[in-house]
Amino acid sequence: MQKVFNNKIVGQHTGIWLSLFALFTAIFFLWVSIAVAKPLKIMVFGDSLVAGFGLPPGEAFPDILAQKLSQHGYQNEMINAGVSGDTTAGGVTRIDWALADRPDVVVLVLGGNDMLRGLRPAASEQNLRIILTRLADEGVPVLFCGMLAPENLGADYAAEFNPLYPRLADEFNTSFIPFFLQDVALVPALNQADGLHPNRAGIDVIVQNLMPELLVLLASRGE
Repeated sequence: MQKVFNNKIVGQHTGIWLSLFALFTAIFFLWVSIAVAKPLKIMVFGDSLVAGFGLPPGEAFPDILAQKLSQHGYQNEMINAGVSGDTTAGGVTRIDWALADRPDVVVLVLGGNDMLRGLRPAASEQNLRIILTRLADEGVPVLFCGMLAPENLGADYAAEFNPLYPRLADEFNTSFIPFFLQDVALVPALNQADGLHPNRAGIDVIVQNLMPELLVLLASRGE
């Protein structure tokens, strides 16, 4: 009788543990399915080149980038953190606010206005270093996009400005695009009337050039 009673107790405990195991298994797979379905949050942090200056709604660089990522199978939530006229100093003042959105990846495009205003490259480099440090502190992977100074600013300025981007990319070991406006700058058909901001065709070229590096970055995250 005692043996039968003990077996009954053991059987009840086993049933309870199996039920708990099944419950936790179901919760785990539900959590995994939610995690997989969660959109990848990508922030484009920059100036008018990404803010959509002069472009119709839905045709800014982040919008087209989001569409291309979707075509590659990446469900994403794109955050356009571009501010027209912003400098690297402006970026420093708002990086903490931007990080409150908790992006999974940041595409950093700043420095063009510093260059156009002839600001000291050393100051621009230090500002970008502060921004990259904050991103590194938060563990946010970065696709860092460089700029190049035009010849009319003088050889001395270009010699000081142009190397700061690859130098910072090496320092922070980021993914890197040497020139955000590659194949677009100074091409009239790819720019708006001001000659500075890409039109929709120019945006398409920029996204096409940038996409391979971004896909490698996303793949390295295991996304």
